[in-house]
Amino acid sequence: MSDSLAFLPFTKPTMDEETIAAVADVMRSGWMTSGPKVQALEAQLSEYFGGRPVRTFNSGTCTMEIALRIAGIGAGDEVITTPNSWVATANVIIETGATPVFADIDPKTHNIDLAKVEAAITPRTKAIIPVHMCGLPCDMDKLYEIAEKYKLRVIEDAAQAIGSSWKGKRIGSFGDFASFSFQVNKNIMTGEGGCLVLNNAEEARLAEKYRLQGVTRSGLDGIDVDVLGGKFNMTDIAGAIGLGQMKHLTEFNAKRLELAKYYFAQFGTDFEAQTGAELPVADFENSNWHMFHLVLPERINRATFMQQMMDVKIGLGYHYRAIHLFTYYRERGFTDGMFPIAERIGKQIVTLPLFPTMTKADVERVVSAVKSRLL
Repeated sequence: MSDSLAFLPFTKPTMDEETIAAVADVMRSGWMTSGPKVQALEAQLSEYFGGRPVRTFNSGTCTMEIALRIAGIGAGDEVITTPNSWVATANVIIETGATPVFADIDPKTHNIDLAKVEAAITPRTKAIIPVHMCGLPCDMDKLYEIAEKYKLRVIEDAAQAIGSSWKGKRIGSFGDFASFSFQVNKNIMTGEGGCLVLNNAEEARLAEKYRLQGVTRSGLDGIDVDVLGGKFNMTDIAGAIGLGQMKHLTEFNAKRLELAKYYFAQFGTDFEAQTGAELPVADFENSNWHMFHLVLPERINRATFMQQMMDVKIGLGYHYRAIHLFTYYRERGFTDGMFPIAERIGKQIVTLPLFPTMTKADVERVVSAVKSRLL
């Protein structure tokens, strides 16, 4: 591999000069905390999600915790989720005083196995937090059939799924709560941030309280606090970035789709049989292709493989180690072997480069490097 080639990261944010100028304008305005840019972004997001109420926050983690609190989840309750996610998905359950209950994942989609969700339901189960992994939606029909059958709330961890759809309907435009992340590696970003899609005006008002210390203001000097809130509001600097990113969301996702299709074309139809590796589900209708995962065969040491790719200036990520194997969760009683599919995939998965400014030549370079180490 030529030394002249630039390092290719697994992800890279894209921001135009117009957005950079808009951030500078916010800084010159003197209004940098929550203000008109945040309100404008919330209005755009609400329109994007079919008119549903949307509130923005400083992360896509607190959005899930706040949804749980709005749903009345707390001590003594159980919430079923996946062990295959960023640890925040389970941490927020514990933050509310509830107990996380894991269900193993589907070996192909890497989403939560809904049959195992149903088997894990007890009288204490009050909610489900599914994750739309890499932007590939869970089976929404089956998910909400289970939720309705057992009277459960759903908080969709749609952190990776803005622009994804299910049977022609955007994720977030229907269902129960939907939580999106605008962290810097997402399909659109605000640096750090997120939004929560809610069901009605009452939930939206409660979300506003939870994101800013439980405060309600009235008139020029009226103030009250009637719930325990935190400090989770989005800044106008982030809001300005989000407004600039929204202009390009369709374009960004279209480019990701084009690159994903080219990955499959370059790997070829016999790659899995030849190597024992596993490609993602080739879904070109519903997924926004937030990430492109490759599960390495058991004979390959992941750290060695990642270093070999780094040696030829190709950066990889891995998403994710199974949550229940972290020390904190082991101390809560979880052990090896409880969720074998998530454990196997979490041990062998890598995330290949995929972002809008990549070229087809970049894809060819990645695939060539992967094949040279697996074939």
